[in-house]
Amino acid sequence: MRQTFDIKGGPQDGRAHLPLLRKELSAMNLDGFYVPHDDEYQNEYLPDANERLAWVSGFTGSFGNAFVFADRAILFADGRYTIQAADQTDPDLFEIQKIPEPGAFGWLRAQDMSGKTIGYDPKLVSPNEVELLKQAAAASGANLVAVAENPIDRAWKDRPDQPTAPVVSHAVAYAGMDHAEKRARIGDALKADKADAAVVTSPASIAWAFNIRGGDVSCTPLPLGRAILRADGSADLFIDEAKVSDDLRTHLGNGVTVRPLSQLESALGDLSGKTVSVDPDVASAWFFDTLEAAGAKVLRQRDPVALPKACKNDTEIAGTTAAHTRDGVALTRFLHWLDTEAQSGEVTEIDAVMKLEAFREELNGLNDLSFPTISGAGPHGALPHYRVSTASNRVLERGSLFLVDSGGQYLDGTTDVTRTVPIGDVSDDMRRHYTLVLKGHIALAAVRFPHGTTGTHLDVLARHALWQAGLDYQHGTGHGVGVYLGVHEGPQRIAKPWNAVPLVPGMIVSNEPGYYREGQYGIRIENLQYVKPAAPIPGGEIDMMSFECLTFAPLSRDLIVSELMSKPEQAWVDAYHSRVWELLSGKLDGEVKSWLKAACAPL
Repeated sequence: MRQTFDIKGGPQDGRAHLPLLRKELSAMNLDGFYVPHDDEYQNEYLPDANERLAWVSGFTGSFGNAFVFADRAILFADGRYTIQAADQTDPDLFEIQKIPEPGAFGWLRAQDMSGKTIGYDPKLVSPNEVELLKQAAAASGANLVAVAENPIDRAWKDRPDQPTAPVVSHAVAYAGMDHAEKRARIGDALKADKADAAVVTSPASIAWAFNIRGGDVSCTPLPLGRAILRADGSADLFIDEAKVSDDLRTHLGNGVTVRPLSQLESALGDLSGKTVSVDPDVASAWFFDTLEAAGAKVLRQRDPVALPKACKNDTEIAGTTAAHTRDGVALTRFLHWLDTEAQSGEVTEIDAVMKLEAFREELNGLNDLSFPTISGAGPHGALPHYRVSTASNRVLERGSLFLVDSGGQYLDGTTDVTRTVPIGDVSDDMRRHYTLVLKGHIALAAVRFPHGTTGTHLDVLARHALWQAGLDYQHGTGHGVGVYLGVHEGPQRIAKPWNAVPLVPGMIVSNEPGYYREGQYGIRIENLQYVKPAAPIPGGEIDMMSFECLTFAPLSRDLIVSELMSKPEQAWVDAYHSRVWELLSGKLDGEVKSWLKAACAPL
């Protein structure tokens, strides 16, 4: 099994480790310390060696932060993790506050910290975050200082080693472009901005720019490293040399100098007098401090790799299309199993995770999950980021809904798909809410939009039917997705908050509206889709763009209330199911193929 169900962490970690941290704070003349969840690489999934917040508190959620003082400790977690945070921390040691309100900085701003010194690690926080932290500390009367050594690292005596998975080349057959050409194009962009170089800190950007992949992070094939890309297309790649083989050096060629991470600081110093591009949203404050101290002119602008990486080329689109089709076969087999054996009322959430992973393994191309499977039965489905454990494992009870959000990592693509299915006979409310979510999904899938449109402009389409019923969901509608890279990537996004990045051809986004009735059930329908030019519209006067669907697996026809849907919406469902049958039926046989035919029958 690639997914484990015994969640690490717990109150015992805080009881054991909090005193050790406080001892180090005293030795460093600090009254308090800011502990973010982020690591040096701003990873979504952290190597064990970088789980500092979990080490000190016991809380293992993917988003949160804390302040630790000599006499109190405060953990901040958002609504996804309210229950988990309470379960995993000792209430005698940690107070729990909510994100976004007040949030760590809002909390600090409201305190009287006169005369106290609070430390932070500049390698773990962005310059924007440091500025907010400075403002909050000043309002509280505290003195804020950057530390050269993290007190948690000093206190963590049995800290795991940093990962050293081999770095491998990613063939042009999958990447669609040689890395030398990629670097040349990035160099041209730097010249246009009158920059001499860019410091690239995102492991995903490095993986894409150099056509390499690794295994340092779970669920994402990333090699942890840094790079300096120059305007002439040459580059220095800073990476643990234990990960580097002769084959990799041959792949990188003469245009790339491989250097140990220990030389990064001196290499930044060598950029004195140069104009250097650095992204304040993904690079830590340490990079800015180091470059400015060296006398470099720092341009605060988006990572120059981010947008080219987001705009998939024809080879990447063809590859991810093939990966999604294979993945659809596995998912269809799983949905058949849910509609037959899993209707017994005895199957558990963990059983479902294991079954789905087994179907994906049978494809003989699965390299990893793209994220831990969300397997939510009944009320657990109302927790959008629920992760099943042996302690929380629940039976798929008859008369309930089951939500499963999952994906795989394949050499040619990254998948992410959510389906909600009935277990036994379900209520009219469940069917009505499913249909409203489906209407929103269809509106976003079928839209035509002009150049310059951002995800923020389109977000309302997915919510419209729910809003008219007085309902909504509290998460974004769509995130970017990589190709054998991160299942969550930017810079594009479909959500209520403003996103200034227009949707352009080649970008992959998810389409995942939902509805969640707390304590009862959750519904989400998610496909991935990519942006492409739209077919000419009769009578139209401007060129438009559209979405092409990547994900193909049947929807739950038993949950669709046709009377709530317009004729065009019903036609969309029928056309989608016709395409599912066309793509998948030849790869299935027997009972599963017969089931698929019924599942794809016209409404």
